[in-house]
Amino acid sequence: MKKFLMTVMMIVFTIGFSFAQIVIEGDITSDMTLTSNNTYLLRGFVRVQSGATLYIQPGTVIYGENTTQGSLIIKPGGKIVAQGTEQNPIVFTSEFTKPGSTQEPTYGDWGGIILLGIAPINVPGGTSTIEGPGGIYGGNDPNDSSGVMQYVRIEYPGIAFSLNNEINGLTFGGVGSRTVIDHIQVSYSGDDAYEWFGGNVNAKYLIAYRAWDDDFDTDFGFQGKLQFLVSLKDPLVADQSTSNSFESDNDAAGSINEPRTSPTWWNVTLIGPLETTSSAINSLYGRGMHLRRSSLNKISNTIVMGWPRGIRLDGVNTIQGAISGNMWVNNSIISGWTSSALDTVSAGGASFDINAWFIASGGRTYTNNSDVMLTDPFNLADPNFLPIAGSPALTGAATPPNDDFFDPTATFAGAFGATDWTANWATWPVVSSVDEEYTNIISDFALTQNYPNPFNPSTKVSYSLPQSADVKLTVYNTLGQEVEILVDGFKNAGTYELTWDASNLPSGVYIYTIQSENTFITKKMTLLK
Repeated sequence: MKKFLMTVMMIVFTIGFSFAQIVIEGDITSDMTLTSNNTYLLRGFVRVQSGATLYIQPGTVIYGENTTQGSLIIKPGGKIVAQGTEQNPIVFTSEFTKPGSTQEPTYGDWGGIILLGIAPINVPGGTSTIEGPGGIYGGNDPNDSSGVMQYVRIEYPGIAFSLNNEINGLTFGGVGSRTVIDHIQVSYSGDDAYEWFGGNVNAKYLIAYRAWDDDFDTDFGFQGKLQFLVSLKDPLVADQSTSNSFESDNDAAGSINEPRTSPTWWNVTLIGPLETTSSAINSLYGRGMHLRRSSLNKISNTIVMGWPRGIRLDGVNTIQGAISGNMWVNNSIISGWTSSALDTVSAGGASFDINAWFIASGGRTYTNNSDVMLTDPFNLADPNFLPIAGSPALTGAATPPNDDFFDPTATFAGAFGATDWTANWATWPVVSSVDEEYTNIISDFALTQNYPNPFNPSTKVSYSLPQSADVKLTVYNTLGQEVEILVDGFKNAGTYELTWDASNLPSGVYIYTIQSENTFITKKMTLLK
């Protein structure tokens, strides 16, 4: 077993006091405290081993190293106690946010945070290996504890190693109900913001801000309780796998293995890419909720705004769950769709009218997002999700259970009533390179795509220029290292196609950028050998 290694890299003197930046790498095998008078750098996969607890003081800043995909992994039996406060949240962020950095922070600058426990999962044998860095999780203790995380921001995480093998912003694997999770914000994740693989952990006050892929992903028999969640999407940033807000599976095969994926959700606001039905968005956006593969979600008092499709029920077993009353979407609102408010796939001959089912459960649909009357929910730089006087979100909702977790006073649709619980501790950082990339997307390039994707060993990249421009097309790996420049020069107006041969490269996700004087576009592609 590797010993925990901690290296003082430098001392920075400021007015009246000094603080150190400390590198953390390897295994943490005994209790340790990170203090707010220092900053820290996660180098590689840092694992808190069984029997050890990592304590983090309020106001502490921890950077993830880019080149080593710095990540924090809490192993089964290990614990994290990261208790920030509203005025002094704990921040995990990109090393490129350091004062004086010459590189702009962006999606996937570092790995992320992974909590692993011994609560039940539905994988045969009772255990599994987590995506990304690996690590066994799962067991038979639904009351297991991985510690506490409160008032924590996780910024610019999320790395895709290969298709369906990623580190998310915050990942839970077999995490038990004695773990305390509340007031967490994941921003600019390069994959999902949050993903739960089985377990029974409960969570409140979660923010998913501008995630590349899904916001809240559930799998492998997750059965936790969740209340007060909000997500906000960048209109033109979406993943090749199709970006949703909810994505829920019992497992990848859609089995009915027990325990079934059946989380209970109350008071959720899902803000999609479509401020209006004419908004320009990435074509890879999908649904506010994709409930599929035998999952049985129990959802109440939720708002789904501005998605091409509002809610999709997918698969015979999921639809049968709706028919039998084992899954539901109650007292909820859908607005601003362009394709469908509700639809089904693979009903298997079942007689099921999803629209009638939704309306009978207190559901309401509004053609325009403005009819829901939230204050300013689509504002990427300074959103306000509170309903204004007269909003339909303030009526027609159900009363949450009066148990030891849910707040029964939240008798409104969505994550907010009269109180903005994001105030003071949450932030809405604007990444200039990302904003320039997508606000100018239509100015110089009418179309940019590659196919096939995934590919092996080559893919065709095509782009269209409405007007002549200098064009540079560059391929990078997930570490940000330049792999190849495919185009660098003046191009007349027209459509172009070229082939990129990756025969000499390993499997994984690659990123290509295409830029002109006015436009900078980034897209992902996956090489699977």
